[in-house]
Amino acid sequence: MTILPVPELRDRVLTAARRARPPGRALPRVPEISAVEAFRRAVGAFVDLMTDLSPADWRTPVLRDLDVQALVGHLTGVEGDLQLALAGDAAVAKADHVASTQPAAARQAGRSPELTSVEWLAAVDATLAAVRDADPDVVVLLHGMRLPLRCLLVVRAFELWTHENDVRQATGRPASVPQPAVLRLMTCLAVRLLPHGVSGVGGAGPLDLHLVLTGTGGGTWDVALGDRSTATVAPEVAIVADAVLFCRLVANRIDPEDLGAHLSGATEHAGVVLAGAAALALD
Repeated sequence: MTILPVPELRDRVLTAARRARPPGRALPRVPEISAVEAFRRAVGAFVDLMTDLSPADWRTPVLRDLDVQALVGHLTGVEGDLQLALAGDAAVAKADHVASTQPAAARQAGRSPELTSVEWLAAVDATLAAVRDADPDVVVLLHGMRLPLRCLLVVRAFELWTHENDVRQATGRPASVPQPAVLRLMTCLAVRLLPHGVSGVGGAGPLDLHLVLTGTGGGTWDVALGDRSTATVAPEVAIVADAVLFCRLVANRIDPEDLGAHLSGATEHAGVVLAGAAALALD
């Protein structure tokens, strides 16, 4: 007996699948939140960590020449520069992220951790007040970045999570992962900025990237990389990796070989893609 296929079965299956879940979105479905809320949640996670620190923890070396207290001072400096950028101050547009905030970090020497915490929380409150009613699509120039405010706030959430884990590692605490809704915004932004990171490291011709980030907050993206000014056929490389580990790579906290990515296609080009991801870090 010959079994004939049901007419239009493929289209019906695809339609039902897309109705159940949009293409490229991981399950379980992650609720959408605003960039302001993502920043607020990252602040909350950092506050929870600070309240758990001992006096000795605050004096622990953590990053560059900074101890934990000076690192919180650095974050205070970032908030101050962001507020200046929102006000249109041109001086912070191209300022170096580290050098511009170093005075705020150095100012913490000899202070009590409580005063450092109070200063940072006041700076965060001032940022939240400034962005509460701001246009999320307004372009803000800060530390060499030119981004819509909604993207810049996700960058800030990304940095807070990164430095939270710097402190956790330095003080012997387990690593944390962002809340799924925050992680989703972080992965989307990292992918959006990936072409910029790859162009910064050089060496990539036209390349089609199929990127799959697994886990809650991940997703699937097709990204065009490299110079498209000629009609050259671009090879495709596929990279499958854990979403949280990919964000650690973007923060330049792990090396590409530590990502544990599964590669296929034009795998000889994967190295420049992953190097470009790590080049997005600010520190």
